[in-house]
Amino acid sequence: MTERNIKELVTQMTLEEKASLCSGRDFWNTKAVERLGIPSVMLSDGPHGLRKQESEGDHLGLNESIPAVCFPAGCAIASSWDREVAKLLGQTLANECQAENVSTILGPAMNIKRSPLCGRNFEYLSEDPLLSSDMASAYVQAVQSKNVATSPKHFMANNQEFHRMTSDSIMDDRTMREIYLASFEKMVKEAKPWTMMGAYNKLNGTYLCENKLILTDILRDEWGFEGYVMTDWGAMNDRVDGLIAGCELEMPAMSDRTDKEIVAAVESGKLDQSILDQAVERFLTVIFNYVDNRDESAVFDREADHKVAQHLAEESSILLKNQDAILPLKKEQKVAFIGQYAQEPRYQGGGSSHINSFKVDSALEAAKDLSVSYARGYDDRLDVAVENLEEQALELAQQSDVAVLFIGLPDRYESEGYDRKHMQLPANQVELLEKISQVQENLVVVLHNGSAIEMPWIDKVKGLLEVYLGGQAVGQATVNLLYGEVNPSGRLAETFPLRLQDTPTYLDYGGENDKSYYREGVFVGYRYYSSKEMPVLFPFGHGLSYTQFSYGQLELSQKELTDADTLAVTVRVTNTGICYGKEVVQVYVAAPNSKIIRPSLELRAFDKIGLEPGESKTVTVELDKRAFAYWDMDRQNWTVEEGDYTIIIGRSAEEKILEASVHVAPAQPTRKVFHLNSTIGEILADKHAGPIFEQMMGSALGGNAEAQQVADSQSDAVSAEMMQAMMEGMPIRQLLSFVPGIEKSMLEGLVAVLNQ
Repeated sequence: MTERNIKELVTQMTLEEKASLCSGRDFWNTKAVERLGIPSVMLSDGPHGLRKQESEGDHLGLNESIPAVCFPAGCAIASSWDREVAKLLGQTLANECQAENVSTILGPAMNIKRSPLCGRNFEYLSEDPLLSSDMASAYVQAVQSKNVATSPKHFMANNQEFHRMTSDSIMDDRTMREIYLASFEKMVKEAKPWTMMGAYNKLNGTYLCENKLILTDILRDEWGFEGYVMTDWGAMNDRVDGLIAGCELEMPAMSDRTDKEIVAAVESGKLDQSILDQAVERFLTVIFNYVDNRDESAVFDREADHKVAQHLAEESSILLKNQDAILPLKKEQKVAFIGQYAQEPRYQGGGSSHINSFKVDSALEAAKDLSVSYARGYDDRLDVAVENLEEQALELAQQSDVAVLFIGLPDRYESEGYDRKHMQLPANQVELLEKISQVQENLVVVLHNGSAIEMPWIDKVKGLLEVYLGGQAVGQATVNLLYGEVNPSGRLAETFPLRLQDTPTYLDYGGENDKSYYREGVFVGYRYYSSKEMPVLFPFGHGLSYTQFSYGQLELSQKELTDADTLAVTVRVTNTGICYGKEVVQVYVAAPNSKIIRPSLELRAFDKIGLEPGESKTVTVELDKRAFAYWDMDRQNWTVEEGDYTIIIGRSAEEKILEASVHVAPAQPTRKVFHLNSTIGEILADKHAGPIFEQMMGSALGGNAEAQQVADSQSDAVSAEMMQAMMEGMPIRQLLSFVPGIEKSMLEGLVAVLNQ
């Protein structure tokens, strides 16, 4: 249906009908206007599986949804660092939506992992906005290529579960732009999602579903978003204010209470009817994009999609440690699988994204044809040891060549709705690990968890495979990875700190009185740890392989450029090992001599390539202005500081392989605005203003005999260094006090000349 027809359709609607389309019919369906042929369509939770509820719906997962396929959660998908993985997930889910007549899948979830404690981190992609945005963009484009809408969420700064419906995320503009908005920005501009989901929380005092700055000024006017915005379920505070701000659809159903509020606001003049008309047009455009492109031939092939889930889990798992090349295991080895999760894997998170999996693979079942024995070891409903379970596990471990311990975080430790209190595994799992390590030196751990954990036991294990919440096929994927049928290629999308106390938000995460101050600013995740040179357990970007890679010379297309230019960064990678593997080329940028307080390095590009033994490939990425820019709060714009920048190729944020320098200058130098409180130092440092200042004020300052006499005295109280520092930091208004003959009018004239 064309835009003209939709506009015409809106003119045929009554005020009440228009208002009715601004809220849901029930928990999962929109309202219809049958007399005009406007259908009701279904929305479904996501983003790692279809959670379609055909009976009475709810958003907490209390009522059972149709049997479906649970894919790896966001924490795992992002760890693939592979846009093709996100694309395959999106295409598969979109086909399922078409088969089940679901118009919109609610995801991807792309809030920044500000703290490891956030109960919903298992859904979120990364602590880094570029990685988050690029993976989400590939997913959104793939879903919408099949004419199913996505709803990236939760826009924005929804970084805690504690009081998430009332908390106020308080941050400065630079933090907002460089970290939290940036996670969404590139995705919106590149993938053009059809809908967006507003968050529960406030941002700097205003609820996000009625925040005009975010929903209209930035999302639409700056970024070019053309779809409609819906609320998170129950997130609307004031319906009319929300509509004015740019939130078109309220979910779930609100009877007709808020519809009547909209009608009354139009009739009273509080709400311009053109705003309501525009909202309905946006909504109908998306609805008919789906309805008019319905794929009636689509089939939900659960078995085929289960295989996809397995592949995604294999691509997303991370080999964190491999001492003495203990992995891959050999088929002739006598191996003990120990731990409840070997038989009953924890493979998804709790809350609104919970999938009713039609089947689940366990590692134990997948290894049935191998020389593997099993002991349960612990009960994940408890934090204390069960003696007979421990004894059986220890006996089996001692009798085996290798012990593989399957441990992780129980559902009760992390879920939507509440935050974690600590980063520790259950005490009974840690106790079991330590006891096994005393009887079996060849110990491998498989981790099932949705977020970073502390590992005071890391030196007691030789191998560590992070499978995160790997979806319903995680068991077969894990066995394939352990035995080398698949070479691990995942990389951490978040930092694993040594302990909770090391995290940048440790002192004030969660806030108080429903106010959460983002005092760490832009120093989130690895930006904080690398800038402080703080040791971590495993750095952002870390991941091992069963093969080895070498890097050739780093080449830059230019050694000098302006911020209007694009810099091509090229490096050649070779597989120097004995098996096929995939390498993630990570490109970081550092501004070592910056006068701005900024992180020591930031991820600015990445690519993942597969290589056969002995094979080489050339990887080229392009860096534009944003790779070098920071958000200037005075100018309210992206600004590139002139200077030398370091381009870094890394295996992680900590392991740097190659470096090269490039000089970057603004194409159109931005002139600084000076005033009476501008310091002498910042004026002299300015290429334009410095010479003017010296010419106009040099004689006056040079003739200040009293100041010169003090400087020359070199007394114990006053040194030349002190005088220099005082002059550098002195606002020019203070010249009225220290330089005889200076008048305020002279300084005002000087400021006028400097700003010409």
